[in-house]
Amino acid sequence: MKRVILLRFGELYLKGKNRGFFEKVLISNIKQALKGIECKFYKVTGRYIISDYDEMDETIIINKLTKIFGLVSLSVAVEMETNIESIKDYISNISIPQKSFRVSVTRADKTFPIKSNDFEKELGGLILKNNPTLKVKLKDYKTEIIVDIRENGLTYVLHDKIECEGGMPLGTAGKGLLLLSGGIDSPVAGYMIAKRGMSIVGLHFHSFPYTSEMAKQKVISLAKLISPYCGKIKLYLCPFTKIQEEIHKNCAPEFMITIMRRIMMKIAAKIAVKAGCKAIITGENLGQVASQTVESLTVTNFSQTQIPIFRPLIAFDKKDIINISRKIGTYETSILPYEDCCTVFLPKNPIIKPKLEKVIKEELKLDIETLVDNAIKNTEIIEC
Repeated sequence: MKRVILLRFGELYLKGKNRGFFEKVLISNIKQALKGIECKFYKVTGRYIISDYDEMDETIIINKLTKIFGLVSLSVAVEMETNIESIKDYISNISIPQKSFRVSVTRADKTFPIKSNDFEKELGGLILKNNPTLKVKLKDYKTEIIVDIRENGLTYVLHDKIECEGGMPLGTAGKGLLLLSGGIDSPVAGYMIAKRGMSIVGLHFHSFPYTSEMAKQKVISLAKLISPYCGKIKLYLCPFTKIQEEIHKNCAPEFMITIMRRIMMKIAAKIAVKAGCKAIITGENLGQVASQTVESLTVTNFSQTQIPIFRPLIAFDKKDIINISRKIGTYETSILPYEDCCTVFLPKNPIIKPKLEKVIKEELKLDIETLVDNAIKNTEIIEC
């Protein structure tokens, strides 16, 4: 009899003939997360089991596993040989602090001589005998004791489920380039797209000396904060000062933000192709600011045609984005008062419904190809 951690996966059940690929990636991600922790990992018919670990490491293991996309829940369980008396002996000694409970028996081993319903009643009776103040409730119960009798001759007894992230295993949907600004939205967008299996490469535009070194460090910190969910992130740090100065000097001020966003997308597309990314990911949210109206987003989309642009937060309410940022631990860093490049040379009245032909006319005042190439040439790459 020993403590183990039982893992459950979700959407992988729907993958049919491709399921093996998704499971292989998920298993690799689990092993990578537990690298350096002494334990055993194996599979038992639709379950993954972590065993033979130091109980001092249990909280660390659980914390790492709950961040792995593809797992829907986990439970600390007791593993024992499938023996009626051993199961009954263990159950009769369980202490339940809550007022109500139920027992659920799953009998994958059909050779087990007692039917599930009958065994549930028998085990429930043992618990009541030793806990006379408890009540059995099949619905609205406080505690559920699960007895999972498997085909391999082992039984798992558990009574708590810890929710995991769900989603798809990281790395099963290719790679995307995340525009990481330093605000609240973009780290959440990276987390959301990673939850669908897409690995993340980061791109940040900085405007030194108009923005400080601390602003750049803030973005590096955000990349590190989402890496437990998204894996290690290669972060491109692109200088954008010269481009902003040229737009400010040559173009109508109301078009400043629109032209900035379009040039950012041109740079992002080239870096994405170079980095093997299949999409550009942004934290844009419909109607949130002037650059995120339908018209502005449409004009931005037409800046390049090489790479699709994904906007995971497009219809999210701001409070929902903030709630997710708090959950993943990025909120407090995101609100640090270090400005990013989007706050430099801000016009008083940015255009909110730009027309593509007018934007292109303004852009003709710039040598965009040279500006883009120089920015990419001077881009720094770090690992987070």
